[in-house]
Amino acid sequence: MPRHAVPEIGLLVAEIGSTTTSVSAFTGLDGDGVPARPGGPRTSGGRPADADGPRFLGRGMAATTALDGDVRLGLEQAMDDLTNAMGLEGGREALREEPMLASSSAAGGLPMSVHGLVYDMTVPAARVAALGAGAVLRMVTAGDLTPADLRQLEDLRPSIILLAGGVDYGETETVLANAGLIASLKLKGTPVIYAGNVAARDEAAGRLEAAGMRVFCVDNVYPRIDELNVDPARRVIQDVFEEHIVQAPGMDRIRETVTGRILPTPGAVLIAAQLLYERIGDLMVLDVGGATTDVHSVTGGSEEVARLMTSPEPLAKRTVEGDLGVFLNAGRARRLFRADELESRMGVTPEDVNGLLGELRPIPETGDQERLAIELTRAVVWAAVLRHAGRIKYLYGPGGRMTVAEGKDLTMVKWVIGTGGALTRLPGGEETLGQLRTRRRGPELLPPAEARVLLDRDYVLAPCGVLAAARPEAAIALMLRSLGLNEEENEPEV
Repeated sequence: MPRHAVPEIGLLVAEIGSTTTSVSAFTGLDGDGVPARPGGPRTSGGRPADADGPRFLGRGMAATTALDGDVRLGLEQAMDDLTNAMGLEGGREALREEPMLASSSAAGGLPMSVHGLVYDMTVPAARVAALGAGAVLRMVTAGDLTPADLRQLEDLRPSIILLAGGVDYGETETVLANAGLIASLKLKGTPVIYAGNVAARDEAAGRLEAAGMRVFCVDNVYPRIDELNVDPARRVIQDVFEEHIVQAPGMDRIRETVTGRILPTPGAVLIAAQLLYERIGDLMVLDVGGATTDVHSVTGGSEEVARLMTSPEPLAKRTVEGDLGVFLNAGRARRLFRADELESRMGVTPEDVNGLLGELRPIPETGDQERLAIELTRAVVWAAVLRHAGRIKYLYGPGGRMTVAEGKDLTMVKWVIGTGGALTRLPGGEETLGQLRTRRRGPELLPPAEARVLLDRDYVLAPCGVLAAARPEAAIALMLRSLGLNEEENEPEV
């Protein structure tokens, strides 16, 4: 591609993932709400908005280099790839003065433990708060912590502990006992979010603080029966993530060059999904990565199913499947297929598949690697959505059969959206998502057959989630364009 002068880039957004790093360039953003890069002038500040509105200019990608000892290497390689894609003069140096925002999961996510009172009540509420913020749950308990739980917690040494339990002004003994037991461990300095019964808040916090733990008190995640209040805990978890993310090698240097906060990438995608919901209605977003598959849904479900629900569900929900990825967890993803199914679909032998799994790269390098990644993506999408979706159950008692519903109701979803490299950069993304509407149904509360499939063609949902706090309208416009939707009518562009 011929080289030319640097276009008027308004903003760069970096996404430093567990397997790949990308840098996206945008224009058409005026100076409002986009702060300057610290320590230097902002070359694009104060420009008038682009006549066509906010626009995506291009993206560069490279493998994340955390395992090589410095995530900056992958970021610089992605910036080089961006300059090549856009045909810019000067390589990455041409981008040095542009303001940059960022999201990341390169430190392995935010490992957390969650401890509640009742498994079907406060524990799910605490899980929703943790996963919605972009955390990776390593341990979940309900009720009194056992000696085995304490040994596991001490070995795990999570980056953050979420302690909940009891509705406000209800039972306090369990959460206070658990606070004392956690305080007895050698976890000095570990952040603890207390999001339980307000009546026990001061005493629980005092026990934890006396042990040298950092305590953040927020509103109860389950203040009353059938009521969720997860956003206060989510916000604090994201604050702690910013402190944790510098643990990835080289991230401290990147933090010095980034404008504003570094958000957890999964949390940024959920923010983007919530913003889109306000404009286009009920939706779900599938984000297939090398290590995990995340499902985000923003939908209230149907009134009919709501009457059958045994416990409340949040409007916006994220689940993360840590065993479903198409690179780091490719071997586990292979087990989702029936005997010889994968080999039959690819027209190869089991030995061929074993060889491809050994050669697989974060970004497929050969046609056979690409075909394998496509099949793995298809399998993990279906498995992840089945885990995310609620279901109808039949209970039998003295009065006969009773129909109940549990989990997230997806039956009112209008839009099924795919993002992430596996769905947007490999062929067959729309077909992979289409199976959610057409495969044989069971008791799961899945999207209806009339739901529309969209691909995040510019791969901008995570960057727009980062941008949303400063420029929500720009973020919406960029996402609608990437999805191929008409901004006024919310219909696919012809």
